[in-house]
Amino acid sequence: MSQQRPSHAYSWKLGDTGPAVAEIRFKLTLLGLLAEPPTQRPGRHLPSAESLFDLDVDAAIRHFQQQRGLTADGIVGPETYRHLNEARWQLGDRVLNYLPSSMQVGDDVAQLQQRLLDMGFTPGRVDGIYGPATAQAVGEFQRNMGLYPDCTLGPTTYVVLERLSRTVVGGTPHVMRETEMLRHSGPALTGKVIVIDPGHGGPDTGLRGYGLNEADIVWDVTSRLEGRLTALGVRTYLTRTADTAPEEAERIRFANRTGANLMISLHLEGHTNPTVGGVASYYYGDDSRGRWSHTGKQFAGLAQRELVARCGLGDLRSHARTWTMLRATTMPCVRLELGYLTHAGDAERLRSPETRAQAVEAIAVAVQRVYLPPEDDAPTGVLRLPLTRV
Repeated sequence: MSQQRPSHAYSWKLGDTGPAVAEIRFKLTLLGLLAEPPTQRPGRHLPSAESLFDLDVDAAIRHFQQQRGLTADGIVGPETYRHLNEARWQLGDRVLNYLPSSMQVGDDVAQLQQRLLDMGFTPGRVDGIYGPATAQAVGEFQRNMGLYPDCTLGPTTYVVLERLSRTVVGGTPHVMRETEMLRHSGPALTGKVIVIDPGHGGPDTGLRGYGLNEADIVWDVTSRLEGRLTALGVRTYLTRTADTAPEEAERIRFANRTGANLMISLHLEGHTNPTVGGVASYYYGDDSRGRWSHTGKQFAGLAQRELVARCGLGDLRSHARTWTMLRATTMPCVRLELGYLTHAGDAERLRSPETRAQAVEAIAVAVQRVYLPPEDDAPTGVLRLPLTRV
């Protein structure tokens, strides 16, 4: 997976040893995913069981990654490490409040957001981040309960929340809210705001294969898509220029400042097996815990089907993931993998300007379809957009 990684990325995997591995083992044990290692006297050249990334740790990490909507590769990189830290918090373990410069993140925040949603409040997406929308929802809950609305989940507010939560029946209120927001925004693309995130850039060329590189291809597709959407009346923003490579956190901050309706991140894929090829799409979601971006899921599915139908690429389907960019953006964000540079057929298609133009049209059509009411939508691959705004 050609994920955008910070320059200081770190990782631990099978066979590694050291204090960091001991910490990983400890966290897995706390989560009930790993048995405590037997007491063992280390040999002269052998690491102790407590600090070895062995097969048991590898299996536990893969299971944890599957649970959390991460790529189950057994490698503890920045994303997996962050999730290990967040998983240790349960609602009531700590006071939760809004700190703009360093927002609290954890499973306890996600549990709070879900409970507030179930009770009819609007904390935003269930993403485990104690942001302004969650703080505002806590304040609204406090006002309704006759508590001082300091927007902080302290002991008193927690006790009241726990007492009321037992009477709340679950559901999918976020789906109804997002559906209603889409309906109210109207079908016209004029006035919509979309951020396009071309992966990599500058000295970071991303994947290479068959004389092509990822950064150049996604930049070309991005430039075409920007022009196509602008012609339809969409206001577009790009997270990078042709020769820059901002860190992922910078791209997220930039996108969140735009107040966009949607964000589209474009990448290519690669694999050690040269027969693997096709298109895949990813949206924010954690299926095991019933959390997902409804609009993101809808757009990912529409874009996936349009790309397959119009570009002749294989269908690797849409998937829920909890990657940072999908999760930390305030608007629905979808990552599109437009093919495999390690697959001869995909590379040949991606080399073609015609295929790139088809990909642009597929994405633009998917953007239009996500805003159309069901009665006005068209089957996959047949909707045609005007060349200019209507």
